[in-house]
Amino acid sequence: MAIGIRLEPELEKQLDRLAQSLGKTRSACVREAIANYLARFDGDEEAKRQSSLIAASSTQPWSEPLPDWDDWTA
Repeated sequence: MAIGIRLEPELEKQLDRLAQSLGKTRSACVREAIANYLARFDGDEEAKRQSSLIAASSTQPWSEPLPDWDDWTA
């Protein structure tokens, strides 16, 4: 299954550097990171706490803003 994610440019650069230093692809690094995260936090309240902290500190929205449909005409 394929999943698309958006990364801030600096985070993408860090991922590229890490992948290159490990001799892995970006996808392999992301898969490993997700697997480790799930193994550590799956079904745990700590996962919810960590996600809340990340969301609160993020300067980027988690999703794109919705268009203003008020002035939309068909």
